[in-house]
Amino acid sequence: MRVLVVDDDLVTREIVVEDLKHFGYEVTAASDGREAFELVRTGMYHLVVSDWQMPHMSGLDLCREIRKRSWSGYIYFILLTLRGGVDNVVCGLDAGADDFLTKPFQPQELRMRLRTGERVLGLESRDLMIFAMAKLAESRDKDTGAHLERIREYSRILADELSRWPQYCDLIDGDYVQLIYQTSPLHDIGKVGVPDSVLLKPGPLTPDEIAVMQRHTLLGGETLNSVAHSRPEALFLNMAREIALTHHERYDGTGYPRGLRGQQIPLCGRIVALADVYDALTSKRVYKPAFDHARARGIILEGRGTQFDPDIVQAFLNREQEFVAIERQFHDHGPAIAGLPLAESLALPTSPLPSAS
Repeated sequence: MRVLVVDDDLVTREIVVEDLKHFGYEVTAASDGREAFELVRTGMYHLVVSDWQMPHMSGLDLCREIRKRSWSGYIYFILLTLRGGVDNVVCGLDAGADDFLTKPFQPQELRMRLRTGERVLGLESRDLMIFAMAKLAESRDKDTGAHLERIREYSRILADELSRWPQYCDLIDGDYVQLIYQTSPLHDIGKVGVPDSVLLKPGPLTPDEIAVMQRHTLLGGETLNSVAHSRPEALFLNMAREIALTHHERYDGTGYPRGLRGQQIPLCGRIVALADVYDALTSKRVYKPAFDHARARGIILEGRGTQFDPDIVQAFLNREQEFVAIERQFHDHGPAIAGLPLAESLALPTSPLPSAS
């Protein structure tokens, strides 16, 4: 990874550059803030190590200038300083610095601070990669609109609600809520393996076509599983795999692909199952019009204990106004249908209740 080192003192600059090269970084040096800012503008540097006191443009001013602009990715800024005290730390943080090192410092200490920066940048890249992969899978179906944006919001709301319940506080924390927000958009990634003739069919599916469509859960699970095995440290892939594989399982054991029942279904899969069906109900699809919230709410209540985990249905009821707000925020189509008979509106006859395809 490239690091930009900024210091007007030649000796200090060369020492830092050589230390970082020894640690395996590709390093570019600048002698003042102005030169550094021009290098940052190339878009090549997302890790910056800068002295505070420099002529022409100080490290503090360099940091402020960087934070004023919009960049293609986050720039992690470490400020080197002889200044101590709370006031100087506050001043640096206010300018937008991410970390501080007080001179003199040990090379290993700087290395550890840079590793922290790499992890922050890696999280940003991971989030972008997840959503890009999900959007790529969804791009074949032009009728889904802001489906992924809504799914991750609904999933986050449900997980956050459950995290407040005593029986779930040991299972769901802030990291879990953030992880399901990030990975739930990958729930249908297996649809890349479903032929257009099935995925985009405007009418009811035949039994054979239903079987082909249902294979997207296995395809998604297998794809993410293979990646998870090659990157065991990437724990987010485990949740993504479970969601892709199990978000069409039903609480009563009549879902697919494995017919899991109750607690056999991973919690993340049970959460996304409800989020996915609510979105399918309240959105226009090739096989149905959009239902209003009251109609969708009634169908979800009918599925309590059969299609859906009763606790997750209750979590939905506790936060349903937030669901309404999200649907309005990411609304795709015209007026929702309130009273259309269910049998006339759904084209996937896999169960008495709708199952998002």
